[in-house]
Amino acid sequence: MAFDSLSERLNHAMRNVAGKGTLTDANMEDMLKEVRLALLEADVNYRIVKQFLEEIREKARGEDVLNSVEPGQQLVKIVHDQIIELLGDEDGGIHYKEEGMTVIMLVGLQGTGKTTSAAKIAKIAKEKFNRHSLMIAADVIRPAAIEQLQTLGKEIGVDVFTLGPEKSAKETVGRGMIYAEENGYDTVFIDTAGRLHIDEELMEELQVINANVHPDEILLTVDAMTGQDIVNVAQAFSEALPLTGLIVTKFDGDSRGGGVLSVKKITGVPVKFVGEGEKLDDMGAFHPDRMADRILGMGDVVSLVEKAQEKMDMEEAERMAERMMNGQFTMDDMLKQFEQIQKLGPLGGIMKMLPGMNQYAGMIDDVQAGNAMKHVKAIIQSMTPYERAHPEKMRGTMKKRVAAGSGTSVNEVNKLINQFAKVKKTMDRLGSMQKNGGFDEASLEKMMNQNQDMQRMMNDPRFQALAKKNKMKF
Repeated sequence: MAFDSLSERLNHAMRNVAGKGTLTDANMEDMLKEVRLALLEADVNYRIVKQFLEEIREKARGEDVLNSVEPGQQLVKIVHDQIIELLGDEDGGIHYKEEGMTVIMLVGLQGTGKTTSAAKIAKIAKEKFNRHSLMIAADVIRPAAIEQLQTLGKEIGVDVFTLGPEKSAKETVGRGMIYAEENGYDTVFIDTAGRLHIDEELMEELQVINANVHPDEILLTVDAMTGQDIVNVAQAFSEALPLTGLIVTKFDGDSRGGGVLSVKKITGVPVKFVGEGEKLDDMGAFHPDRMADRILGMGDVVSLVEKAQEKMDMEEAERMAERMMNGQFTMDDMLKQFEQIQKLGPLGGIMKMLPGMNQYAGMIDDVQAGNAMKHVKAIIQSMTPYERAHPEKMRGTMKKRVAAGSGTSVNEVNKLINQFAKVKKTMDRLGSMQKNGGFDEASLEKMMNQNQDMQRMMNDPRFQALAKKNKMKF
């Protein structure tokens, strides 16, 4: 993720002050010095860093913090809130009209992923908001962009309008809008041309389209890997067009993230979407509060649950949970669990969303973890139905056959069987506890008190609302 390095540095600074019984000018300044270095290394604008630290210092010296039972924790909250303010306090996404047609124009420099982003957001509009969308291929400078948009349109089931590269962008958009109105589309995405650099010709073309169409949203795509140049590009485009938001692509790369942290404060243009991969599903609305949680290592369970609802078969998950609690957990269930987890994406990314686990995410080699998962699946799939239900009864000859069939060793087969036995024992214990009157509240409370990140998550109104919606009881 773009903020990985920053997150690691800030977590170190926060841990040093959070454990202090009292908050003094000395230990607070030590923490702020580390925060300053972390932000500057992340390529955050110097003026923004200076203002950020001054605001933290002023709030931290208030009576509510100094008289708090845990002033260190209060200071962490102040830093958290300031990061949210830096990123913008409004959630991203498109504000669709309840009546009439919503028009979204995508602009940006060439190579920032504008065409792919148009398709990704159109897919979200279709699947999450049930919008009947049309994408207009107005990048007539690059014929390949038109072909790319048509290919993506077929893949996501969204229509594409084009007059080909022979017609002007102005005519293509004009005719496309008439076509959208005549055919009852409620949402239109206009994929405009880009350039290798900002020039007068590009801006004039975009201004003409804007004047003729008056889009509801003008979204600028920027590459997270360009760092502080995000701010420069956003400023140039916002001077020519009434931008409503940014789409930050390649957010899963190893960029330092300073541009993303600086852009809202300097230009007033908020981040609305972030792309974290090449797949069409790898795009989501930007939530400043959730991003602040992730930067400070507090996890992002709300996003993880939402992702699980979208990707996983929830009915199958409920059936598996019931089988576990009834002591019916088998290798087949374990295989289904692995397949469900794989749908959520790389394991390192999942761990970053769990409270307190961010510090361990970097230890995971996702390629190695993926290969290990493949080996596990191959071993289970090489077993007979009886062996999957009763792995503890497998003899040496059976294990050799499974090892040969899965391309693994007998040692790996034994390791998986032992691992399964431990998981099954835990599941049986949990099932027994539930049947005997539920979980011990004192034990749960003790566990919660030991994990401040988990406690913070459980008290989060967003998580409580999501839990209520999904009938989750704690």
